[in-house]
Amino acid sequence: MRDIDELRELRDFDTGAPPLDEETRRRARDRLLTAVHGTAPRVRPPRRPVLRIALTAGLAAAVTAGVLVAVRNDGGAGAGTRRTAKPPATSAPAMRDVSAQTVLRGAAAYAREHERTASPRDDQYIYTKEIIKETDQQTGVTKSYVDENWHSVDGSRRSWVMEIGKGWWSPPLKKGESSWPPRDWGTLRKLPTDPERLILSITNEYGGRKTSLDELSDQDWSSVHFSLAGLLKLVPVMPAGLRPAAYEALGMVPGVTAVPGQKDAKGRIGVAITYDDPTLPKGSVGFGGYFVFDPLTYEFLGFRDIRTSGDGAATKTYTQLSYLDSWAVVDRVKERP
Repeated sequence: MRDIDELRELRDFDTGAPPLDEETRRRARDRLLTAVHGTAPRVRPPRRPVLRIALTAGLAAAVTAGVLVAVRNDGGAGAGTRRTAKPPATSAPAMRDVSAQTVLRGAAAYAREHERTASPRDDQYIYTKEIIKETDQQTGVTKSYVDENWHSVDGSRRSWVMEIGKGWWSPPLKKGESSWPPRDWGTLRKLPTDPERLILSITNEYGGRKTSLDELSDQDWSSVHFSLAGLLKLVPVMPAGLRPAAYEALGMVPGVTAVPGQKDAKGRIGVAITYDDPTLPKGSVGFGGYFVFDPLTYEFLGFRDIRTSGDGAATKTYTQLSYLDSWAVVDRVKERP
């Protein structure tokens, strides 16, 4: 019933979304005709890999960016939170025709050329410092937070994680437990750095044995996007080649679109990548929000998300902008570079 109530709420939002393109209209029309004739197969909800995260003390144990939390019990943001898409800001004329594929291929090329790589030891920690700016959509008040995280490289030691200024100890996964996105360097290093193989490995992670992208359904692609967004948002430091592959894989997802004229946390105007998920109600946005890139170099600038807290009349909605300020490999938890 909870899912049904959420869908009803989404139905009532004024989306401000642009008209559907022909491909999206075709998918919707085909689905409607199938449903009318009573031949629609029963589709099980996908196993969302990003949500398979070990929890402790009621908090999501493996949060790196502090941008979105997989699960919280204190009214904070949830990875499953679905909000309506906001109309894009005023765009520069030169940016209107850029495609998501062009942006993400450019982002992959930029990452291959400029991104720092690391070869940490298993007994070390990945330190990250992230800046988050949140604006209350009702009052217009903006608050800034500095989140510092120390993640165990091999996952065998407890880590310190923060989200919008609050921190907690995250214990290592127990035997037999797993999570997506993976945190330990050994598992990350095994992920394919070929974009098509990366997509298929993600698909096979949550069920089925697909051998070609042509076999993927809308539901499969929705889960692939969910997983890629989780990997890119929650793992700010990756082995060489993985981030470019994830960008290129994201560009292969049908429904990924470019939205020009979006600001990042530093006030720079960039082009954002978001996802029109055909499995969600029209105008809604699933996990992943907006990835903002420089409009010329395609350097990644940061994230734009919506966070909610509270319930009912006490619900507050925030526009959240964030970016990775710095990172390093250190020998001890709480050690700064």
